[in-house]
Amino acid sequence: MIEFPCQFPIKIMGPATDAFMADIRAVVDTHSPGLPESAWTIRPSAKGNFVGMTVMVAAVSQSQLDAIYRGITAHPDVKMCL
Repeated sequence: MIEFPCQFPIKIMGPATDAFMADIRAVVDTHSPGLPESAWTIRPSAKGNFVGMTVMVAAVSQSQLDAIYRGITAHPDVKMCL
């Protein structure tokens, strides 16, 4: 069980495009507004075709995390979300 509130990492993989990264940030911001830039870690793949994004969310409830995961995985370009 997760004890709330807590810092919770979410990892997302998708294409290395500015549009994809902006879309994912917008989804997270909808459910956890005002995250600082330092909450995000961006890592390009070896060939630069994909990007790994990790965001540390200030999670306040399981329903908040569920909504974030639903929003992220609804994006058609998401390859993986953990």
